[in-house]
Amino acid sequence: MTESNPNDKYVISFLTLRKAVGILGMVLPFVLLIGYFLFEKGCRFPPSISHFYYTDMGNLFVGILCAVALFLFTYNGYDKRDMIAAKLGGTFALIVAMFPTNFGKYTLDECSRITQQSNTFSNAMHYGGAVLLFSTFAYFSLVLFVKSSQEGEIHGQKLIRNYIYKTCGWTIVVCIVAIALIGVIDSWYQALKHLKPTYVLETIALLAFGYSWLIKGETFFKDE
Repeated sequence: MTESNPNDKYVISFLTLRKAVGILGMVLPFVLLIGYFLFEKGCRFPPSISHFYYTDMGNLFVGILCAVALFLFTYNGYDKRDMIAAKLGGTFALIVAMFPTNFGKYTLDECSRITQQSNTFSNAMHYGGAVLLFSTFAYFSLVLFVKSSQEGEIHGQKLIRNYIYKTCGWTIVVCIVAIALIGVIDSWYQALKHLKPTYVLETIALLAFGYSWLIKGETFFKDE
């Protein structure tokens, strides 16, 4: 009989945390989308995921971000870099949740559960936290997840996983840059605003982030 490894429970814990973080990231934009069609009839669709804070889905938006933060605070990974990146990611997720973006003029006041005057500090904290959060997600995919304990050339399922990690990481980076450019270049935003580019790009980035964490949690492309 093979003796069980006393560390198995910790490995399982790591895998479970990775899957939980990945699932939460991937479902967030779609849960908000479904909630919009169910509860926000007659209101304009918010321009970004962050603006759902002001809708009836606001509590769910904050709750999922706090859950992601909790899982990241709990996650330690394999070494000190994993642990530090996870703790920073959890902090940035809390900043995004606790400091809402400005309400702006994306919808009518009567369609909002909360009205807010412009707050430059809160707005800056929110967008700064969001950029750093997505940057941390990209760092996980591009740097931490591609590491290997194997010596020599990487092959097999690990090679496939690394290709996916890098694709997901660069997808997040491209989305961050695109969101920034659309936000800065008003002519681009005016031409694309009917397509909700910020929401779409945020959704793509979250799907890339979530998929990479699911793979790291051995949901797909496990070693045989």
